[in-house]
Amino acid sequence: MIEIADPAEMRRWSRAYRAGERRLGFVPTMGYLHEGHLSLIDHARKQSDAVVVSIFVNPIQFGPAEDLASYPRDLERDRAAAQRRGTDCLFVPSTTAMYSSDPTVRVGPGALAAHLCGPYRPGHFEGVLTVVAKLFHMVEPDIAVFGRKDFQQARIITRMVQDLSFPLQILVAPTIRESDGLAMSSRNGYLSSTERTAAARIPQGLEAAHRAFRAGTIRTSELVAEVRAILEIEPVIRIEYLEAVDPNTLEPVDLATGQTVLAVAVRIGSARLIDNVLLADGIGADNMPD
Repeated sequence: MIEIADPAEMRRWSRAYRAGERRLGFVPTMGYLHEGHLSLIDHARKQSDAVVVSIFVNPIQFGPAEDLASYPRDLERDRAAAQRRGTDCLFVPSTTAMYSSDPTVRVGPGALAAHLCGPYRPGHFEGVLTVVAKLFHMVEPDIAVFGRKDFQQARIITRMVQDLSFPLQILVAPTIRESDGLAMSSRNGYLSSTERTAAARIPQGLEAAHRAFRAGTIRTSELVAEVRAILEIEPVIRIEYLEAVDPNTLEPVDLATGQTVLAVAVRIGSARLIDNVLLADGIGADNMPD
């Protein structure tokens, strides 16, 4: 595995590699790699000849009261994990290299940020799209892989690639879960043991809604109520949003189909956790670690 910090060097390496008609896969991350991130590397490997993983904690996607300063960082640990998983190139640009000044021109998400996380994290998706666009220009991959846990993010990035004619393909890989179903996240590390036990109610609630849908319930208000009833068992869980949306427009829907996405964000202690389920699939369709 080689390691590159300079964006210009990253671009030169990518162009030299791809000149041989080889496909380059890319997994952008903010580091503190867990099995969910590593599964994205596996997914990229199946579709490409080499994989680049970036590690960059992007300051412009954090709000003033969010956890930029405390976001977990451990480059040595990440370097070892990426290498063990067969990463070919680790891209670790500095904040100065990514932003020589505060960017005046940014990429906006439009109406796709009107629901779910958008209203609760103003400016977040603008920051995500801006950094991802920059990374795409620096790495110049053929494919890029994102996780389904961040469903709204993946949808917005896919639409950016489509609308702005980026010459690459976006792949969305399944959510990787702990043995009790909790979606893997760097922010799970913020949870105390009591909070961690409570957090398992999130996948339990989503799976209850899936079962209700399979049993014939299609009114999304009733499906949402199934999830809410389970989350409210735990007083430490504060629901931020709980919505059933169209998978393409991310607009709320009243009647569910198999393609409806039921998405949730909660706060437990200092952690903000998100998850979702495609009603046709259920939580069981996502991967559990070995």
